[in-house]
Amino acid sequence: MTFEEMRQTIADGDGFIAALDQSGGSTPKALAGYGVSEDEYSGDEEMFAKIHEMRCRIVESSAFTGEKVIGAILFEKTMEGCNPDGISIPERLSGKGIVPFLKVDKGMHDTENGVQLMKPMPELDANCARAKELGVFGTKMRSVVHEANDEGIAANVAQQMDFGLQILGNGLVPMLEPEVSLKSETRGEAEALLLKHALDQMERVPDGQQVMWKLTLPVQPDTYKALVDHPKVLRVVALSGGYSREEACAELAKNSGMVASFSRALLEELRAQMDEQTFDRALETAIDTIYCASIAPDR
Repeated sequence: MTFEEMRQTIADGDGFIAALDQSGGSTPKALAGYGVSEDEYSGDEEMFAKIHEMRCRIVESSAFTGEKVIGAILFEKTMEGCNPDGISIPERLSGKGIVPFLKVDKGMHDTENGVQLMKPMPELDANCARAKELGVFGTKMRSVVHEANDEGIAANVAQQMDFGLQILGNGLVPMLEPEVSLKSETRGEAEALLLKHALDQMERVPDGQQVMWKLTLPVQPDTYKALVDHPKVLRVVALSGGYSREEACAELAKNSGMVASFSRALLEELRAQMDEQTFDRALETAIDTIYCASIAPDR
């Protein structure tokens, strides 16, 4: 796919974005959920090899196609890796009609003013250049909101846009992810503040360019409709947060114009011990369920 074809797929495609970007800190938990215990690998190299096997199995599955999956977010090591036939993962995805994205954030600081800001990304320009070279369309970066602190949320969203504009300058489309924690006791108020500051920050996006937002499924349905309809927003996608697939899909279907970008809710029933037929069937069920929730509001 050309870059413009990828843009059209994300803008208009029916389907969702798979989040296959678990990083070093979350990889052991993801592997455990997949049925691979920590005594089955030793050290980071073997751990990342195990998670790469899992991701390749998903990407190569007959159920994983551009018909219902319009994009996939990759960890850097996955982007640099290949499938069993030696084809780079971004190229393999693009060949299946799936738009590749790269997770670029390097973790977060401790909580301050009710939020966790991202750590510095001194190699962001170089990472963007490499991603573009490999045929990646966009990026994703995550920070977290824990409480309805106006000052903290303003700083969180501004930082997302600061990096987003840098990414736009490198010719990629940024997916901004200021996640509101499902555990927040002031979640509804935090989401209202997040929307206000997100709309303010959208004024900084140059004319003719667009960003994406990846947001927690809101307490009040359609909280983020103003972003969904914003001319400088390519697409608004939802993270599953800590919801089960059933819960996440039920919440997603209440929000017009938002589509899924799920990780745990996509992978929750997949196991390393499954034979290929069982694995493909379980993945197909997950994809069908998330796809239906992603297109439900537009029916």
